[in-house]
Amino acid sequence: MARPEAGFELRHLRYFVTLVEERNFDRAAVRLGIAQPGLSQQIISLEKIVGMPLLDRSRRAVKLTHSGEILFQEAKKVLAQTEATVAAIHRAGRGESGRISIGYVASAAYSGAVVHAIRNFKRDHPHVEIELQEMELRQQLQRIADGLLDFGYIRSPAPIPSGVTVQVILREPLIAMLPRDHEFAGHAIDDLSKFRAETFITPRQPPEIGFHRSTLQACREAGFEPIVKASAHDFTEIAALVGIGTGIALVPQSMRCADLPNISYQPVERVAATSDVAIAYRKGEGAPAVKAFIAKHRAQVRSGAA
Repeated sequence: MARPEAGFELRHLRYFVTLVEERNFDRAAVRLGIAQPGLSQQIISLEKIVGMPLLDRSRRAVKLTHSGEILFQEAKKVLAQTEATVAAIHRAGRGESGRISIGYVASAAYSGAVVHAIRNFKRDHPHVEIELQEMELRQQLQRIADGLLDFGYIRSPAPIPSGVTVQVILREPLIAMLPRDHEFAGHAIDDLSKFRAETFITPRQPPEIGFHRSTLQACREAGFEPIVKASAHDFTEIAALVGIGTGIALVPQSMRCADLPNISYQPVERVAATSDVAIAYRKGEGAPAVKAFIAKHRAQVRSGAA
């Protein structure tokens, strides 16, 4: 038996499979867009490469040898896998597949911005894997800058590390979170200055960040410097502290969806300060899937649909 020559190419397999499917050299050549003698030479070349006959040439019709049958079955698998691989590469290049790691603060999830945006993205990019992790906003920003996180949903404002871009996608009015037995529970608040003697509870953040900043801004607009207790870890802890009467809080309007024990949410009039949901990502992001996710948000902001 002849010794196998150098490995065959994909074109050899494609020619061979087409010939077997058509069962005729002329029809196979037309389908492949090559001359019939050229196809015959390619099949002979393939037989030399594998070192054994693939066609039973004692018959006029195209008939496979046992080796030919095995090669036909395996060649179909190789060609199918090759097509799938090329398709996957193209999907990745278009941002239709891959993986995106996303951080978020819980209050952004309450707003619906996180779920709404990711659901819409997944509808158009079903092959992209999404990894979600709740994370404090400063940690998100630093991990994005360090290349350890792709994208973040935060509550602005916040100090922005070099190489990171932040864009507001939603501005929410502030409302008051009060204990149910508070004198203003059940009543719209026409003047925030009525709370000048209250303790305002915020997350453990510096004065220039997130809710701490929004609380200071709203109270200063009302003409007073608030007493702030920045001791809560997250909104659940803020609600617990408010519920037991430790203080009150100014929270985003979307927090109304959280029906928590002993809590009353009341609108506050004449407050211009807002609590803003923002997205954060690296400048010059190169990963196609992440770029597609960023582009989706930018388009929503431009259309006013965010």
